Formats: sequence, structure tokens, C-alpha cells
Amino acid sequence: MLLQLAHLCYNKPVKILNGSELAGYIKERQTHEVRGLRQAHKIFPKLAIIQCIDDPVIETYIRLKKTYGSDILIDVDSYRVSQSEVPGLIDKLNSDNTVHGIIVQLPIEDPSKTDEIVDLVDPSKDVDALGLKAVFEPATPMAIMWLLAGYNIDLKGRKILLVGRGKLVGAPLEKILKSAELDVEVVDRKATDLSLHSLESDIIITATGSPAIITSSMIKQGAVVVDAGVASESGKTVGDLAEDVYARDDLTITPKKGGVGPLTVCALFENVIRAARMQIQ
Repeated sequence: MLLQLAHLCYNKPVKILNGSELAGYIKERQTHEVRGLRQAHKIFPKLAIIQCIDDPVIETYIRLKKTYGSDILIDVDSYRVSQSEVPGLIDKLNSDNTVHGIIVQLPIEDPSKTDEIVDLVDPSKDVDALGLKAVFEPATPMAIMWLLAGYNIDLKGRKILLVGRGKLVGAPLEKILKSAELDVEVVDRKATDLSLHSLESDIIITATGSPAIITSSMIKQGAVVVDAGVASESGKTVGDLAEDVYARDDLTITPKKGGVGPLTVCALFENVIRAARMQIQ
């Protein structure tokens, strides 16, 4: 997949890392694959999403997933239940052969129970890759790697800074980058010397969910900046980058919208398709 993406944008000057553009290519391929599963194997891929709390950001995520699923012929069922009902619902969905992927949409009512609950999902259906025995790659880290590969961003020999160690992005991405033997430094969002690390980095990947944590003065000339942070501020979804970062014309950077997000949805459904294919085997 990474090799395929690496040829999509090779002839374009790299300034904006446009995930929406890459997502269009991937979406077309996925539609073809799902059609093949449905027609040749009578397998109708389905994703189940479990929601525990009411939150506008979560509602937006679920709506996007339903729309994307419909576009590529994958059924998406959503369930709004209390946290106490989640284990029973997961058990039911684990046993349902018509369901290929299960997501527990985070956060849940009691975040301290997150690991316990996500680990109840059958690993073969854990398309968010949150359980201890997950067999898939987590969606957002996969999306970030696709984005960098699609725009031929060479990671070897460059100093990479990963800001944030969250369960969904930072921690699994750290594992992926270090397994590739890349020069990666990881810092927590609360690091008092964050700017000292960022100014020395050729590539900055930030995923803290802390609005404007990265400012222009913290980024060296000509750096690559990937914003995978998501937060809600004054009713709007915002990332980790301050407004002054976007005024720079020397950076290769994800846009305010259409960067990592569209590819994260693609990566999630890539896992659903893989899970459905496992049913053939």
C-alpha cells in the first residue's frame, strides 16, 4: 500500500500534505474491492460502532464513517448504549458473523475502564486495533504513514519528533516508527522544553489534542509538520497547530482540514475490508 501511494503525488511540489486527495484514490480502490467481496464471495462487509456518551465531535466522527461506508458499499450500524451495556453488546457482536468490524468510540463514560472494555472485542474484529491482541494496524498512525509515503517524504536520516503518547495515535505510531529504525524522539505534551526539541526536528508529528500547542516560533525552517491532534474549541474542531504556523511558506504541512482525517477514515475501512477477507480464508 505504501509503495502504491508513493507514486501518486511524485510530480507535484510538496507544500500541502493533502490527505483528501490521496483518500480519493484509496476510496476508489476500496469500492472495487468491496464490490468484489459482495459479488464473488457473497460477503457484505459490516462495521458496528458503539457509542457511550453524547459529544458533538463523536457525532461528527460517526456521521463521517457512515457516509464513507455507504460510499464504498460497507454497512455501518451504530449503537448508543450506557457503559454498563457495552460488554453484553460486544459479546453479541463478536458472535455475529455478519459483523466484520467493531469499534468502541472513545471516550467512554468511565475512561479508567477503557482498556478493559476495548479488550473485549474479538481481535479479528478489532479494526481500531485497541485491544492487547490486536491483529490490525491502528487507523490514525496508518493514515499518517500513508500521507508521508504518498507525498514522498523521506523519513530516513531525518530527525523526527512525535508529540504526544496517546493510546490512539502517539503510542502505536512510536512503535511503528521505532520498528523501522528511524531517528524518533517522543515527548509528552506537558514537556516544559518542548520548543527545544521541536526546533531541532526535521519532521514534527503532533497528536496531543491541545489547541495551538505548536507555534511558528517552535518550528525550524523547511520542516515537515503533520497535525493529527483533534480537540473541540468554541464548538469547532481544531488541531494542535497555532494559527501563525499556517502563515509560513517554507513548511511542508497538513492543511487545517483534509490532512490526516480523511486518510484515517480510509485506514479504518481498510481494516474492515481485511477483516471481511479473513472470512473467505
